[in-house]
Amino acid sequence: MARVGIVGASGYGGAELVRLLDGHPDLEVETLAAHSGAGTPVADLFPNLQGRGRFDAIDVDALGRLDLVFVATPDGPALDLVPDLVAAGTRVVDLSAAHRLPAEDYATFYGQAHPRPDDTPAVYGLTEFARDRVADATVVANPGCYVTTALLSLVPVASLLDLSTLVVDGKSGTSGAGRGVSDRMHVSHVTASITAYGVPGHRHTGEIEVHLGLLGEVDRPTITFTPHLVPMVRGLLTTSVARLADGVMGDDLRDALETRYADEPFVTVLPAGTQPVTKAVAGSNSAQVAVEVDDRTGRATLTSVTDNLVKGAAGQAVQNANMMLGLDERAGLPTVGTYP
Repeated sequence: MARVGIVGASGYGGAELVRLLDGHPDLEVETLAAHSGAGTPVADLFPNLQGRGRFDAIDVDALGRLDLVFVATPDGPALDLVPDLVAAGTRVVDLSAAHRLPAEDYATFYGQAHPRPDDTPAVYGLTEFARDRVADATVVANPGCYVTTALLSLVPVASLLDLSTLVVDGKSGTSGAGRGVSDRMHVSHVTASITAYGVPGHRHTGEIEVHLGLLGEVDRPTITFTPHLVPMVRGLLTTSVARLADGVMGDDLRDALETRYADEPFVTVLPAGTQPVTKAVAGSNSAQVAVEVDDRTGRATLTSVTDNLVKGAAGQAVQNANMMLGLDERAGLPTVGTYP
């Protein structure tokens, strides 16, 4: 039984890790650490997690004696904590955005120089496309929820699209904003409403560009990405539109997706004429992907859904941890959503 800890366990991503790891056959959670929440009963924040005691203070030395630590903090604390955990002797899955981009791209999309550009390099953990690298990694950067959802539909067909025309639209439930209180997340503002945000330069734009180029083995594209907040708690949908590359037929895209995901436990390519719905994957580590081509315009529309807290965050983190610890990749991870 591998011993693991969660830092940032008082946030939504951390709490989802607790829920998933509760049924994991091979991982034992030894500490649920939080900064501002230290000493607070876990059930005071998350009534579904009764009997889990209190949140611990962050003790790097104690965490360093574990086999692996999940870091589910905001970016700033993760930038300081991850190198300290590595120095203490443990491996890390970082759910923050602190280590997802090269230093030069971090500066472009985060508006400041990377505070620690010489840290231990992190492996970008879109698991389906990085299994061997993840298995050997000391630090895995868990991808963003929007990015995971978009890239699962785009990476297998990147070479078949004119990526200079790529536009990605994302819609996420409110849990993607985290547990922090803000005026724009007030129920009176969110209910029966939808809004775009982060326009025109949301930081996930750079993450999509960098890793679509690397994982799709194509020249790095320049894209337009617009996220939207929708009035539901969890779930994420991306719709990506681009022209077909010269000589590419519509069936080529479907063939590429079906071939690439034929043996994947968590990704399903839907039949032609079927579109994914977020509720179908709620609570699961699964993604559904669909593709349609408009012959009139020569454009492909690729849609994809995930649960933003599971495959978009905690579930993918467990999937990566399973690979790092030599376990069954599917261990502890539900593949069927809760419906309706």
